[in-house]
Amino acid sequence: MKNRLKIKIFTVIGFIFLLALLMLFLFSGENYNVIKAITSGDLSQEELKEALGSLGWRGYITFGILAMLQVVLTFLPSEPVEVLAGIAFGFQNGLLCYIIGVALGNTLIYILYKTLGDKLNAYFDKSLKVDLDKAGESGKVTLLVFILYFLPAIPYGVICLFAATVRMKYPRYIIVTVLGSIPSICIGVGLGHVAISSSWKISVAVFVVLVVLLIIMFIKKDALFALVNSYIDKKAIPENAVRPYHRIKLDFAYAISRIILFFKGVKVKYTKKVKDIDTPSVVLCNHGSFFDFVYAGSLIRHKSPHFIVARLYFYKSIAARVLRAIGCFPKSMFASDLESAKNCLRVLKNGGVLAMMPEARLSTAGEFEDIQPGTYSFIKNSKVNVYYIKINGGYLAKPKWAPKMRRGAFVEASLDLLFTKEELSTLSLEEIKGRVDKALYFNDFKWLEEHGEIKYGGKLAQGLENILTRCPSCNGKHTLVTKGMEIRCESCGLSAKMDKRYGFVDAVPFDNLNSWYKWQVCQMEKEMENDPDFKLESAVVLKNPSKDGKSSLYEAGKGICTLNSDGLTYVGTKDGEDVTITFPMAEIYRLLFGAGENFEIYRGREIYYFMPENKKTCVDWYIASRLFKEQEERGKPTLMLQ
Repeated sequence: MKNRLKIKIFTVIGFIFLLALLMLFLFSGENYNVIKAITSGDLSQEELKEALGSLGWRGYITFGILAMLQVVLTFLPSEPVEVLAGIAFGFQNGLLCYIIGVALGNTLIYILYKTLGDKLNAYFDKSLKVDLDKAGESGKVTLLVFILYFLPAIPYGVICLFAATVRMKYPRYIIVTVLGSIPSICIGVGLGHVAISSSWKISVAVFVVLVVLLIIMFIKKDALFALVNSYIDKKAIPENAVRPYHRIKLDFAYAISRIILFFKGVKVKYTKKVKDIDTPSVVLCNHGSFFDFVYAGSLIRHKSPHFIVARLYFYKSIAARVLRAIGCFPKSMFASDLESAKNCLRVLKNGGVLAMMPEARLSTAGEFEDIQPGTYSFIKNSKVNVYYIKINGGYLAKPKWAPKMRRGAFVEASLDLLFTKEELSTLSLEEIKGRVDKALYFNDFKWLEEHGEIKYGGKLAQGLENILTRCPSCNGKHTLVTKGMEIRCESCGLSAKMDKRYGFVDAVPFDNLNSWYKWQVCQMEKEMENDPDFKLESAVVLKNPSKDGKSSLYEAGKGICTLNSDGLTYVGTKDGEDVTITFPMAEIYRLLFGAGENFEIYRGREIYYFMPENKKTCVDWYIASRLFKEQEERGKPTLMLQ
């Protein structure tokens, strides 16, 4: 706190000292005599031009200083200095000189605001009739800054302060404020240039036109301010609100995805069992692979759908802009998220298509996973037609644990009607749940049995140790390793090969990885039943959302994570402070996980992204959270459908 106070004091003293030096230079030497002669009014046009031109480089610096002071000292009028710059140096040189001075003044205000903060508002408060607070919340801040430069009676310094208070970064700030001031500078400097280079009739005519325009704008300034405030109100859309977009953006993304799929050797068959979808409507989709967004988007892109996407992908500002441009909006998965709920309602209210993957995570082993109960309530209360997209083969084309897509893969994606809005009003939540789960249920391994012609290329077993964590021979945990088409236990030496259809050739009692995965889930469930104090514990690295938007996450701390029947606890550091963060089981639906990377949970708009010491254990945290949650639900007297 003391250091901040010292910085502020030194900044203010430095500003005063710099201002004194500039004033000393301004009125030193021949400058003083020239300025005195100009202000006396005794010089003719030619004598005035000659006097100003005689200043040389000192003249350029003088006018640069005057331009800078005109920004910082808001009571100084800019027009006389602009006109004199045009007279002294001509249009081009005068314009450049004045722009440099304005840029320096704008920079000085930016530095002062960063140092003094909102205390600077008292100096720049001019009782303007523009609602700057509301303007700062608008999504069109840059455009508003330009508009303010064209309104009468607003000093440049006030506009610069407004631009600084809306947290513009300096490069954007200086570009916007300098460009915004250029039109009026051009008029002033141009008027001075015309006054010297043209006849007095042209000069007078230009001057009269400008004066008349300024008078009209001043008389009508209340009406102009009212128009600006009206524009602000109209455009004051929350920053994270979902916005309409043109389908051509999604068409462009679709074209790129088709090229990628072609070169990856993946074939997709699209089927529409309905001619078209009504709007507004909800479209549900099962979720076996990250590329499901491509398959689903291809079927409904002509309706410019709005997809719900995990908030993790919005932490990086560039990714967020791209996703929003094609209609996506963020959701904190398995957590209360008012922003996302509002966006869902906004899409339907605006007559749009809301597309969601209600499983809210990628399939772990190629089979449908459960849906959070509140989703069924939302579907019923939506009161719109509900469609569904069924994707088969998507998981096998690119499993969540695999590093690459599988060449030779075949994917089927079909669109059909699930509920009419009239049906929804008559169905119970249990009936809605039954039909949704049946429509979206998939098992890619069962589907593959019907397509004997499909064979997959690539190192199919690579990365599988991040999903399969137990050896069926010795029951060893996290002893499995993979290479190419082989999975092997480092403890007992068990070795199994995978064929080109994801089947195990020998050595293990499982037909495929789906059966193996279900077995290890049962093993953990037995451990929980036999040990009331069962828990998972690991040293972790904690990552949180990036603060600057240049990356998605940053390392916030290190500590110990523990998961038991009470919930998840993190004890460690966060941003340099010792913390204990708890997530009660009532707050957990499932822990999300990245295969061989992390497990994670959202709270509000923030993600807690934990990277355990042994990356192979990530799937265990997901399985354990599911089993603990099911234990909790079995202890409740009623079904969790509300």
